[in-house]
Amino acid sequence: MKGKKILNQKILEKAKNPEITPIFHSTAYIVEDTDDYDLANKGVKYCYSRTANPNRDELSSLVSELENGENTLICSSGMAAISTTLISLLKQGDHVLFNKHIYGETIHIAQDILQNFGIESSFVDFTELEEVKMALKKNTKLLYGEIIANPLTQIIDLEKIVELAHKNNSLVVIDSTFTTPFAIKPLDYGTDIVIHSLTKFFGGHSDITGGSITANNGIINEIIPKYLLMGCCMDPNTSWLTCRSIKTMGMRMKKQFKNAEKIAKYLEKKSVVKSVYHPSLKSHPQHELGKKILNENYGSILSFRVEDDRERVNKFIRGLKRINYLGTLGGVNTSLAHPATAFRDSFSAEELSEMGLHEGLIRISVGIEDSKDLIDDLEEALKYFK
Repeated sequence: MKGKKILNQKILEKAKNPEITPIFHSTAYIVEDTDDYDLANKGVKYCYSRTANPNRDELSSLVSELENGENTLICSSGMAAISTTLISLLKQGDHVLFNKHIYGETIHIAQDILQNFGIESSFVDFTELEEVKMALKKNTKLLYGEIIANPLTQIIDLEKIVELAHKNNSLVVIDSTFTTPFAIKPLDYGTDIVIHSLTKFFGGHSDITGGSITANNGIINEIIPKYLLMGCCMDPNTSWLTCRSIKTMGMRMKKQFKNAEKIAKYLEKKSVVKSVYHPSLKSHPQHELGKKILNENYGSILSFRVEDDRERVNKFIRGLKRINYLGTLGGVNTSLAHPATAFRDSFSAEELSEMGLHEGLIRISVGIEDSKDLIDDLEEALKYFK
């Protein structure tokens, strides 16, 4: 064993200064004695992979830099980031105010998990500031929302939401997955915590699953104990892949944003399309707000509504050659989803209609392909609605 230890040290000495960070798969790191173990426990050196890992720490630094944040926890999924944040910061008797236009599984956390711990949740439309104001309570610990909602792309006025929350001594948690730091940095607007599903645009290639929590050191230190106990840390290989993907993220997002604008404008001109939802369009109810806070980077997610005929919708989906139907979004390849089908088992037909999730509503996550190729693909498939 002693010879093996010496051999490892020689290899590491020869492998100094690689251009690309190696993948550190090691579960544990050798400590010299009890004093050295104490140093490891204080974070001076690595000891155990669940506690700290070089690849995960590198990714943490990159996300923090992009978000102008002090510190970031890297999680095994976007849901891990959301649940860890809420469970760590809330206790029995607290109240959470959610935007009602949020990721469906975040709603399930509130109803199926937080409720069991005696944590109260309310859901209001964050685009209606008076509703938000009226729903705030003395025990409202935090407000939780997304800047661009899925799938109808409603935009919240982040500055005013933060102002209302902080007057009430409440924290603001923003899921910025749809926007990314290349459209807006929520912490610059006074948001306390920003969350990402790294699975989407950060990963960008549909080959990783991860999440992040970015905030100041005080908040992160409050979350860390439960983060470690729940064991939701990202593995080294996925961390390395995500760091790789971030290197091209700026270029990818610029292309995806522009492609989405072009496709939205094309769809708005089609007679078979009843409505198009993308903040770049002047017809969008929050177009001016989006122009102001997103710096004209309106996101790469858009939705449009055609005839509410499921058979025709299926023919349209099958007729597409370049755009695939996926259960995720944010990749370099353009994909679509059918929101009504995604939530059919959770809500009645009447409830889906009230939420705007009609049979004819289709959501597209726009990739980096040539926009003309994508428009040609849509043009051919839309013939089923003529």
